[in-house]
Amino acid sequence: MAQRIDLTTQALAIAVETAIRNLNAGEVILAPSEFGYVYLCDAFKPDAVKAMHILRGDPEGVVPQVFIKDAKVLSGLVTNVSDEIGLLIEKFWPGPLSITFNVQPGLSWNLGDSGKLGKVNIRIPNQNFLLQILESSGPLAVAAAALSGKAATLDLATLPIYESDIGVIFTDGVLTSPGRSTIIDASGATLKIKRSGVINDNEISALIPGIFT
Repeated sequence: MAQRIDLTTQALAIAVETAIRNLNAGEVILAPSEFGYVYLCDAFKPDAVKAMHILRGDPEGVVPQVFIKDAKVLSGLVTNVSDEIGLLIEKFWPGPLSITFNVQPGLSWNLGDSGKLGKVNIRIPNQNFLLQILESSGPLAVAAAALSGKAATLDLATLPIYESDIGVIFTDGVLTSPGRSTIIDASGATLKIKRSGVINDNEISALIPGIFT
């Protein structure tokens, strides 16, 4: 069985230290996010990313989302951050805005597509435990702790894996989810709202008039 740490009782610093130790060792960990429990691993450890895909039963070529600690990290990961994207980041990060970028050529990671897609979806989560981890971990590959195509796991009693396949599980009781993140596609010539979510389309249009939906 995986080690379980209850975030409602464990000191934050100890929980973060345990998470970092497991991530550095190439383990997949499980933790709460705003939208449900998620798997997390070091985005630059391909074996860990592969293990996460296996846990979910992902088909070949699926690329997980990546969490980062702040927008300054983007310059080392993606090719371009436009002024319009900068406005969205300033207003909605940390938070439920996910943005798809073109990846920097030659970036030394393999998120599951062997670099063929050339794109990555990035978000800064608005969850204190995750933000504390990101301060020390670097970019993290992340995916819902559920089988591919299934709804997010809110109650760990329904976790669809053997716990021995996880380095450590951080629990926070039964979660509630406000919905899903809003996805903006910034990989093309024009910005597009790829998926409507918690952030209303009108809030985005107020910042970026004429954005495609």
